[in-house]
Amino acid sequence: MEVDEIYNLACRASPIHYQHDPVQTIKTSVHGAINMLNLAKRLRAKILQASTSEVYGDPSVHPQPENYWGHVNPVDPRSCYDEGKRCAETLFFDYRRQHDLQIKVARIFNTSGPRMHPNDRRVVLNFIVQALLGRDITVYGEGLQTRSFCYIDDLIDGLVRIMDTSADITGPINVGNPSEFGRCCQHFRVRIARRVW
Repeated sequence: MEVDEIYNLACRASPIHYQHDPVQTIKTSVHGAINMLNLAKRLRAKILQASTSEVYGDPSVHPQPENYWGHVNPVDPRSCYDEGKRCAETLFFDYRRQHDLQIKVARIFNTSGPRMHPNDRRVVLNFIVQALLGRDITVYGEGLQTRSFCYIDDLIDGLVRIMDTSADITGPINVGNPSEFGRCCQHFRVRIARRVW
C-alpha cells in the first residue's frame, strides 16, 4: 500500500456498541493506532488520529480548551473508549518525538448525520427517534448539561483542513460546534429542522 495521508478513524463511538466488548474496544484504539503509526512511519505519510471529546472525562471546565487535561475515571464502564483514545493520542505524540512522524490529532465532539443506526443511543439520534415516534424527549439528570453538536459534513471538512495544516501544527484540535446547546431544547429543535435527515 502506498499512500501520502492516513486518517485513523477506527473505533466504535456509541457507548452501547463499544461497551458490548470493552476489551476489543480498547484494543482497537491502541493496537489500531500502533498499526497505522507503523504504516505511516514506513511510508513517511502524514497521519491523523480521530480522537474524542471523551478524553476530557467528566470535565470541570466548559467549554474544554485543548490544553485542558480533563477529569477522568480510568475504571468506569466507558473507560475502555476514553482511555483507549487517550493512549492512542500518547502514541501519536511519542511517534512524533521518537520518529519525527508528521501527526495530527483531532478531538471530535458529538457528530451526527444521515444513515446513523436508530439504536445508536447518542443524544441527537435519541431526540430524533423519539420525536419521529411521537414519544416524549428524554432529558437526562437535571437537564442542565450542554453539548457541542457537529454535523458530519462539517466534521469531514474540519478533518481535511487539519490534515492540510503545516507540519508544526499537530493538535490536539477540538472539532465540533463552537456553540454548546442545552437547557433550552428550542435551539436544538430549530437546528434539527434545518437539516435533511
